[in-house]
Parts: sequence; C-alpha cells; structure tokens
Amino acid sequence: MTDEHGRKALVVRGGWEGHAPVEATELFIPFLEKHGFEVHRADSPAPYADAEFMSGVDLIVQCYTMGTIEQAELSGLEAAIRAGTGMAGWHGGIADSYRNSSDYLHLIGGQFACHPGKDPAERAGSQADNFVPYTVNMLPVDHPITAGIADFDLVTEQYWVLSDAYVDVLATTTQKVRPWDPWHREVTSPAIWTRQWGDGRIFVATPGHSVDVLQDDNVRTIVERGLLWASR
Repeated sequence: MTDEHGRKALVVRGGWEGHAPVEATELFIPFLEKHGFEVHRADSPAPYADAEFMSGVDLIVQCYTMGTIEQAELSGLEAAIRAGTGMAGWHGGIADSYRNSSDYLHLIGGQFACHPGKDPAERAGSQADNFVPYTVNMLPVDHPITAGIADFDLVTEQYWVLSDAYVDVLATTTQKVRPWDPWHREVTSPAIWTRQWGDGRIFVATPGHSVDVLQDDNVRTIVERGLLWASR
C-alpha cells in the first residue's frame, strides 16, 4: 500500500456521453493530484480485472453511465474494494452503471430508477425536460463529507433511487407529487451515501448530471471530500 503522499487513483470514465464523463472527471483530477495522487485514466472497466494493478490502487473514481461489465471485471472490482481500495462517484456514473449486473448493484447499494421531469406540456424533447428544482436535505449526522453544509437547492435531474438498508445516508431528497405524476405520496431517496465493504469505502452523490452542477459550491465540496474519505 502506498503512503498518503504517493497514492494511486484510477479514473474509469465512459458509457453514455450525456454525462460528459471526460469533462466531469477532469474537473476533479487536479484536486486529486494536489492531494498526492498519481492518476491513471481508463475508458472502460477493463483494468478492474487486473488484480496486480488493482492491488496498488487506493481510489477508484468512476464516471461510467450504463454500459456493461464483464464478470472478471466485476469480480476484480469487488475484490479490490474488499481489500481496501476506495470507490467514489456521482450521479449516473456510479449509480446507473452496468445495468447487466445485479452484483454491481449489490456492491454500490443504490440504483437510479428514474428522474421525474417537468409537466409534460412543458417538455421539448431535450435533457432539460428532466431538470426540476429540488432540495438536498442534509441529515443530522456527524460526518466529514457533509460537516458544515446546510440544505441546498438545485435545478437539475432529481434521482429517484432504489436502495437497501446497508447504505449510510448522509443526505436525502424528496420527490413531490405533482398533478401529472402516477404516485400518490412523496418519496424520499438517498442523495448522498457511503457504504463499507470489507476494508474498503464507497461514496456516492446523486447530483452531478453535468459539469455546471458539479461546479456548484456545495456539490463540488461534497464530491471532493468524498473522494478523500473513500480513498485507502
């Protein structure tokens, strides 16, 4: 294992281009380098299957929406995290990856289900159809990722997430019931969570659809803190 001034980060980015995986991850690479990480970039999850390489990775930053993962890659990813490699990501790059793998969903603990959009009469057939105003509600937990951050508002995709009881939720968001929605009561989903897996740590933030959202002061602070918290 490397020391704190010589840590290794693997940035895995790709999949659906609508989440700007290259631009989004490049936003945080200077931060990682400033904190002593040697950063390796990959455009597929293939490195996960390389056990020797993964044994030296202290942090995985994944921004890979949808796509697929092979069994050897998933097994390698799980083994690395179990052994102490951290994993962190935001939005669909971690919470909507590899829909072909229920084992991946089990590892992460939460999965994008939908992002309910605007009034159908206001939709124009673009990504903005799903941009709605919502609040990220911070929970009263003592955690270095969210310390000192109050509830904040965004106008972007609001993730409705399916999750399990093993996630440690740091913040939530509540989907309201609008006149055009088919559900009959409000639904609260985790918006920021962590998960302990073996000796490894996992961090997920659901805001982050686009670079401008990641540049929001609160979102960027939470992601940067999450990257450091998750790292070995």
